[in-house]
Amino acid sequence: MRRIGTILGATALTVLAVPANAHAAAVACGGGVSTGRVAVNGCISAQRGKEGRIHTREITAYIKARNTGPRAVNVSYEAFFRVVEGGHWVKLGSGRTHVPAGGTVEPTEVGSSTRVCGPVKVEIRVHARADGAAWSGWSTAGTAQCQT
Repeated sequence: MRRIGTILGATALTVLAVPANAHAAAVACGGGVSTGRVAVNGCISAQRGKEGRIHTREITAYIKARNTGPRAVNVSYEAFFRVVEGGHWVKLGSGRTHVPAGGTVEPTEVGSSTRVCGPVKVEIRVHARADGAAWSGWSTAGTAQCQT
């Protein structure tokens, strides 16, 4: 019986480790910053597409937040996008989410932009503010490819 329990327990852990959202596997996150007791990561994905004869990529910004505190907190966030060489920052979107005590909000889409596919590096940056705290620093993530 113990052996069966051990096998079932290991199987359950394996099933829990497999991501529920297959799309999330294409999301790459940058370094963490914090606001209050909330750690924040900016994340990016790039989907290749085609509009007529032109190859495109849809750059999507995400935010991931982890609350290390004993109380739930609301977090406001913003995401910006730019082409690294000569580009200027353009706001992709903003939002607000509820992060439970000791919980994590998995990568949540903030906004996206469709661009012509080219050999240039693009990046996003995200910052956040927990209720009662200051805005965090910037968490950036980038890609130089038309597909992640």
